[in-house]
Amino acid sequence: MNLEIQIQSIITSFVYGMFISLLFNITYNLLYNHHLVIKVISNIIYSSLSSLLFFYIMYLVNYARIHPYFYISLLIGFIIGNNSTKKVRIYPKKKNTK
Repeated sequence: MNLEIQIQSIITSFVYGMFISLLFNITYNLLYNHHLVIKVISNIIYSSLSSLLFFYIMYLVNYARIHPYFYISLLIGFIIGNNSTKKVRIYPKKKNTK
């Protein structure tokens, strides 16, 4: 893999990490619901779809050759994106326990 494709892959992983953090913050209410069944099903669906989409995008960029530094770039993008998009979170409503 040449240097240009590696740089494109690193940038793509970084941007995808920011995108996943945005989706995570938008769907925060569904992912952290109080009902265990909804929580488990939504987490499985979210994780599966986000990882399949990442591998498909990497397939389009570099025929799905994944190196460890792509995951590091993805994680850094998620952390930076998460810090900037926490404002869009909708927190689950807590039950009144009186």
